[in-house]
Amino acid sequence: MACRISELVLNCSDPETLARFWCDVLGYVELDREDGAIEIGPEAGFGGPQPTIIFSPSSNPRTGRLPLHIDVNPTDRDQDAELERLLALGARPADVGQTGNESWHVLEDPEGNEFCLLRKRLGPLN
Repeated sequence: MACRISELVLNCSDPETLARFWCDVLGYVELDREDGAIEIGPEAGFGGPQPTIIFSPSSNPRTGRLPLHIDVNPTDRDQDAELERLLALGARPADVGQTGNESWHVLEDPEGNEFCLLRKRLGPLN
């Protein structure tokens, strides 16, 4: 038996803003609050095929890029339409040295955490 990812924990200065942003991006809902941390995930909750995300308050400023980032794929529209939606939600383009010929877009969430919008459209989980 192998392990699988059940939760991702992200230290941040503003859990409210990031939880709201990522709920909108992923179609997640708020699942729990504890000691200032906010857990979001699919409506089915913890333990399903998709991991939950916990935004944990931290006063330690982050320096540099995170060593890990999230990749997302559109599920019900093409990449260009999804890019417009993400920018309208508050994502910002990020320059991490890409050439402009990539098939993905590098973006930042409201706290500057990089994530990539990939081209391939995936079907929703059932």
